[in-house]
Parts: sequence; structure tokens; C-alpha cells
Amino acid sequence: MTPEPSEPSADAPAHAIETVFRIESPRIIAGVARIVRDVGIAEELAQDALVAALEQWPREGVPGNPGAWLMATAKHRAIDLVRRRERYARKLVEMGRDLEASAPHGHVDEPADPDDIDDDLLRLVFTACHPVLSAEARIALTLRLLGGLTTVEIARAYLVPEATVAQRIVRAKRTLAAKAVAFEVPYGPEREARLGSVLEVIYLIFNEGYAATAGDDLLRPALCEDALRLARVLAELMPKEPEVHGLAALLEIQASRSAARTGPSGEPVLLKDQQRSRWNRLLIRRGFAALARAEAVSTGGGPGPYVLQAAIAACHAHAHTYEETDWARIATLYGLLAARAPSPVVELNRAVAVSMAEGPEAGLVLVDALVDEPALRGYYLLPSVRGDLLVRLGRVGEARGEFERAASLTRNERERGLLLGRAEGCG
Repeated sequence: MTPEPSEPSADAPAHAIETVFRIESPRIIAGVARIVRDVGIAEELAQDALVAALEQWPREGVPGNPGAWLMATAKHRAIDLVRRRERYARKLVEMGRDLEASAPHGHVDEPADPDDIDDDLLRLVFTACHPVLSAEARIALTLRLLGGLTTVEIARAYLVPEATVAQRIVRAKRTLAAKAVAFEVPYGPEREARLGSVLEVIYLIFNEGYAATAGDDLLRPALCEDALRLARVLAELMPKEPEVHGLAALLEIQASRSAARTGPSGEPVLLKDQQRSRWNRLLIRRGFAALARAEAVSTGGGPGPYVLQAAIAACHAHAHTYEETDWARIATLYGLLAARAPSPVVELNRAVAVSMAEGPEAGLVLVDALVDEPALRGYYLLPSVRGDLLVRLGRVGEARGEFERAASLTRNERERGLLLGRAEGCG
């Protein structure tokens, strides 16, 4: 008897919708925000498109280009909203109140400025980084809108309550709407004033793609690609800013390793075990060129944090093998970075470099000095690094406990599997 063909899983369309929306939502929100000029409303319309997909795709099937379908649906709803506003405005005009100047009219022509750029994602970054918002609100809003992170993921990443993150995001959107913040890339001094925040959020978006805070996958390539493209666009937009080129260089070089960072089943591959032949040489050359541009436009005062991090990444890229890495120079660069932008995470990275340059004992002294650091209390890489140093010192019993603790702290399933494997390897 011929078996009946199996029915497609009822969860398949829902899973496809969730995956596509997570990847495409930043572009959808940015594209719609250009029409409605309000990031809060843009996010709501993107969610409306998601609801429409949940209703239609299980019945009609997943479209050939699901991202384009979601974008078109959201934009159609945005245009309908603008038209309703315009009809309302015309009625007010007929009643004798001329609101034409303040009523939205769909696509408003941008100023004819040679320094202007037509990139909705970049507009969204600059809008979310407006100085009317606190630094914490800028980061939370940008990671929500562009990074696609949930409030739970953002809260875990910054070790704050979920309710706090949710309040920051809601208040940030309300503030942008109340202050009528323009959806644009600003010019001159205003652009420079926001630059630090913009660089930070692009860096954070890339990092979330490069090593996902939570979930089943180590990498989220779409986030890396968006961040890298934004950094490149920003470098063209602000060619005399060394830190812009420094960030671009850092992301180019980091992105060059992506293919080598996971194995056939998606498992993480440590730096020392990566096949460097899989590193993307084109991206490395682009990174070197961007770093050279950063150094060429520097005006004194020493390199900034992104230029220093790019120089560290370049040290790794110059080494043909792990053993050839210039760890002494990397340790020196981390020392400069710690002086320029001090943080416990930088100190932890410096400890790793020192351990490679001077031996695990020297590194362990620096790591042990960070054990009581409040900011690292829930940071899984602290016990992970300590475990690695203990293994190198032959203290495998202690190392096993450190790896197990690190596994209990990470929210990424791939990282957890790697750490538990290392714990088991300690016997």
C-alpha cells in the first residue's frame, strides 16, 4: 500500500515568517519611517505586516520573496495612513485652517545637498541617536529597531530588568514623536555631535550578528552585513573622521573571519583552530585600506578606540598562523585601549593577550583581579578565559568548574555546547 504523502508542518510558515521578519524588520521599519516620519508608527506598521503574513502565508503559502512581500505590505499601509492624514488635513483647510505646511505628504524631497545620502537605514540610525534621548535609550531603541533584538535579549545583554528596557524604548519613541525629530541624516555640527552614538550602535549591531547574545545560532549574518554596509557608507559620508574609518576597518577585518568561525554543524570554532585559508582576503584588504585612511587623517592626540581595535584585528589578520601572532603588540595595543576607553571587558581581553605574550601565570593574575568586578558578574567570558588559563597551567580540575560556570551564564546554545564540551575534556 502506497503511503500517503506527508503533510507540511503547520509550524513551517510560522517559522519562515519569524525568520524573515527578524532579518528584514530593520529595513522595513527604516523604509516605512521615511514615509510616515515616525519610528514608533513605522514599527507598528511593520508589525501589522507581520500579522498579515501570519494570516495569509499559512493559507496561501510563503511567497517567493518574503522580505519584499513584508516590505510592500508595510509600505502600502503607510501610504494609506498618509492619505488618511492628507484627507483630514484637506478637510481642515476647507474649514479655514491651513495645515498644509505641517501635514505629511508621503515622500518629501530631501534637501539638495552634496553631502546628503539616500540610505534609509542610516537615517534610522541617526534618528535613533538624536541627543534628545539618553545614551541608554539610544542604544536600546537602536538595538530594538535595527538589531531586531527583543526586550528580553537587550535586558540580558546589559544586565538590567526587562521592564527597564521596555520603558526606555517606549519613552524614546514617544520623545522622538513629541519633539518632531526629523527622519534624516543631519549636516555639519549636528551630524558630528551624534557621531559617537552612531558609531557605538553600528558596532553593537555588528557584535550581535558576530556573536549572538542568545538563540540557537552563533552568527546572525544579516546584522553583520547591515552594520558593515552602514560603516562603509558613513566612511564615504565623513572621510576626514579617523574613528569612522577605524570602525569600518574593524568590521571589515572581523567579518573576514565569519566563514571560519563555525564548523559544518554550526558549532563555534576557536580562533586558534580556525582555517585561515577560509578568511576572506578581500575583506582583509579592505580593512587594511580603511585602517590606513584612519591613520592618514588623524590629527594628533593618539588613535581612538575604534582605530586601536582595528589595529588589534589587523595583527591577527597579518599572522598566517595562530603561532605567528604578534601577541606582544596586541597586549600593548590593549594597554593603549584601556587607557583611552577603560572597561572591564577591555582588561579581560588585555589579560588574554598578556597570557599569550608572557605566559598563563601573568594572564591569570590580571583575570583574578577582575573576578569581583560587578560589571563582569554575569559575563560568561570571564570564567571561560579563566578556565582556559587554568588548563594551560595544568589545573584541569579547577578549569572544569570554570567552564561549567561559563556554560551556565551564556544564553547562546552554540556557546553553551562548546563550553560544556571543554568542561568534559577536563576529565
